[in-house]
Amino acid sequence: MSEHVILFAGPMGAGKTTAIRALSEIEVVSTEAANSDQAASAKATTTVALDYGEISVNDAEKVRLYGVPGQKRFDFMWKILAERAEGVILLVNADADNPVETAIEYVKEFFALYERGGIVIGFTRADLVPNALIEEYANALADEMPDVMIPVFTVDGRSNADMTVLLMTLVANVELKQEIAPALSRRAR
Repeated sequence: MSEHVILFAGPMGAGKTTAIRALSEIEVVSTEAANSDQAASAKATTTVALDYGEISVNDAEKVRLYGVPGQKRFDFMWKILAERAEGVILLVNADADNPVETAIEYVKEFFALYERGGIVIGFTRADLVPNALIEEYANALADEMPDVMIPVFTVDGRSNADMTVLLMTLVANVELKQEIAPALSRRAR
C-alpha cells in the first residue's frame, strides 16, 4: 500500500483540527491544551504539538493527515512534521484581517512543500464575509507570487465533501509531480 503524508497548516482557529476530524477514518489523535492566547482566537483549546488522522483514498493508497499548531511559538513542530510531508493544505480564515497576506505568509513558510509536492489553500469561514470572492483571493496570490500555481478554494472545514476536494486536489498534484520528476531530471542532464 502506498502512503502520502499531508500537513494541515494555518493560523490558530482556521479549522485544521476540525478538517482532519471531518476526513479521518480513525479516531483523531489530538494534543489540545487550554488556549492561553484569547486575543488571537476565542476558542477554548488549541493544538500544541500535532493532530493525526488517516484516510484511505482507495484499496492501495492511504493518506496520513498531520495538523500542525497554528501559533508561531510552536513553529518548531512545523519543521519536524514537514520533513516527511509531501504537501500541505493551508487553511486560512476568510473573516480574519488580511486573509490573503496570511495565506502568502504561510505559502512562503511551507514553500519547500510546494516544490516537493504541492500546496492547496482553503479559505474557511467565507460565509461570514459578505463579499468573499475566491477569484479575488486567487488573483491577489497570483499577483504576489506570479510563478507559483496554487489551487484556491472556499471551504467549510466541517464538511467531509469540501475537505475531500482539497485533499484529492493536493494528492493529484503530489502524484503528478512524482510522475514527471524523473523525466524532468533526465532533461536537466
